[in-house]
Amino acid sequence: MKGGSNHRLKGRNLSLTLVVLIITTIGLWAWEKNPFANTLLSAQERYINPSSEFHVDARNDSVVSMKPTEKSEENISNSIIVKETKGEENFGTVPVDSISAFSPEMTDNNGNITSSSKTKVCNYAKGRWVADTRRPLYSGLGCKQWLSEMWACRLTQRKDFSFEGYRWQPENCEMPEFERSEFLRRMQDKTVAFIGDSLGRQQFQSLMCMATGGEQSPEVENVGKKYGLVKARGAIRPDGWAYRFPKTNTTILYYWSASLSDLVPLNISDRATDVAMHLDRPPAFMRQFLHHFDVLVLNTGHHWNRGKLNANRWVMYVDGKPNEDKKRAEIVSAKNFTVHSIVRWLDSQLPSHPRLKVFFRTISPRHFLNGDWNTGGTCDNTTPLSGGSEVVQHGSSDPVIEGAVKGSKVKILDITSISQLRDEGHISRYSVRGTTAINDCLHWCLPGIPDTWNELLIAQI
Repeated sequence: MKGGSNHRLKGRNLSLTLVVLIITTIGLWAWEKNPFANTLLSAQERYINPSSEFHVDARNDSVVSMKPTEKSEENISNSIIVKETKGEENFGTVPVDSISAFSPEMTDNNGNITSSSKTKVCNYAKGRWVADTRRPLYSGLGCKQWLSEMWACRLTQRKDFSFEGYRWQPENCEMPEFERSEFLRRMQDKTVAFIGDSLGRQQFQSLMCMATGGEQSPEVENVGKKYGLVKARGAIRPDGWAYRFPKTNTTILYYWSASLSDLVPLNISDRATDVAMHLDRPPAFMRQFLHHFDVLVLNTGHHWNRGKLNANRWVMYVDGKPNEDKKRAEIVSAKNFTVHSIVRWLDSQLPSHPRLKVFFRTISPRHFLNGDWNTGGTCDNTTPLSGGSEVVQHGSSDPVIEGAVKGSKVKILDITSISQLRDEGHISRYSVRGTTAINDCLHWCLPGIPDTWNELLIAQI
């Protein structure tokens, strides 16, 4: 009997042990699957911490460079580690419309990486003008090799040049300081092309002055002939200019195309002939040389008025024949149609030109008061930022360009609102000859506002 009792006791003890093991196993399994239990993990255990030598303070989004042997005294839950990136390896890879601030990465219950804070965006067209004693970027007196006299306000009777001492500060990011040798190094073996009206020519001349420091540069080669940019017999000037910096093999060029439509004389033997203005066809120059370009900047706008079209004898064409659509014949509709047409064409070309970055610059504002250019309009203000220094709106002040590039790979170079604040920077009534001239409240003094357009461009390539 004793032996039987001992066997039964041992059996009960074994059963009890098995029950405890089963309950413990089920408990552990439930603990691992329970989302509440997962929340008890420490923040340190849940960060993704790749190995590197550079730390980002997640509390203020500022990047702090550290030596490899230094240890951060901050708790690891307040910082993440990122890798250093060299600019020359990322030409064209930074998002054009914005730069995102770093934020800590965390894993969800399925092991996926998620962001633990909202992304802050650098909006280049939203920000403020700030005084900067390091401006201008070049001398308006010294840049005679590239700068048209009529735009070099230092050569006129103007006495106040306070407009030169400001730079644009975008929201939520630092725009890199322009340095000409660094710019040319980044643009090594590349071509930057401007195609547009006289405001595009101003931006081209501005970049030439910036890239040379406004100094005489005899080593820079005129390569206009390569692009057919030579002065025709009887012409005042060529259709554009192209210059090459031999040390870095960098070319900067400009081609005049005020409407960005293809212009074809109807009778090439008659100088007074009408000109077919093909609204749905890019300029022949662009079609011919697009494969040469690495950066293309377009602009149009101020030639879209009935007076200009009539004076130039431009006749609207669509599908290879005179336009018969009365609605499209209206100036606003014709411009809109042309802008959308050229964006669509470029967007279709970009897959076969993978290195090409295309920007459509928004319209440069006019500041005529009490009339227009031919009716006594003036722009006499010389006080910088008298109308304010900040742009706070989210969208562009040029809805035509903004709407055309939306959804395409063509990027917007939005300069309208920031330039609207700078009415003191125009040529105004001053001239090289010293005589009272018609007020120019359209073009800008150089050095001046177009330099900022180029800084915005360079920051986005």
